[in-house]
Amino acid sequence: MKDVLIQYMKRFTDISEEELKKLTMDVPVATFKKGAILLRQGEVPDKCYFVLKGCIRQYSVDNDGNENTFNFFTEEQSVTIFNAHELDKASKYSLCCLEECTLVVGDLATEQKSYDMHPVLETMTRKMMEADVGAMRDEFASFMSSSPEKRYEQLLERRSQLIERVPQYQLASYLGITPESLSRIKKRALSNLRIVD
Repeated sequence: MKDVLIQYMKRFTDISEEELKKLTMDVPVATFKKGAILLRQGEVPDKCYFVLKGCIRQYSVDNDGNENTFNFFTEEQSVTIFNAHELDKASKYSLCCLEECTLVVGDLATEQKSYDMHPVLETMTRKMMEADVGAMRDEFASFMSSSPEKRYEQLLERRSQLIERVPQYQLASYLGITPESLSRIKKRALSNLRIVD
């Protein structure tokens, strides 16, 4: 499983595969059951994750008890709630495994110690975070300027595997629409596909 991590790390460094294998030798990997809660809204995050296999949902519950889905993390994506800079360090989000997940588990408390031991790791992590933030910024800008139909089309283009892996009501929440609207959009998309065929 660590091969997935090594292949991902190669994108952000020019050190050899042998060095990367040594670097990841002691990296903790854990398997979590479907439904496992990695972080509850209101808790202070102390872990970060990298998805080797599985799907994690990031969501929050508002004052009326409504769940709002903000993201899904799948293979080769890192999962970190960044709020160490805030006065209130409590997470505004929960993280839940939608499938059985195999994850690299990082300890935020020992992060600096790891960087001190392996300086190349800090540079690599920074590059990974820059790529993640850039992608999130672009997705958010696209989301805000798109109609619900366009959001669904973009989801099909960029992350089509989510359609099969995620419950429809969570997917609808992620797209900012109701499950009924999502059903209508899917039907229209399917009928348009048949017309093209």
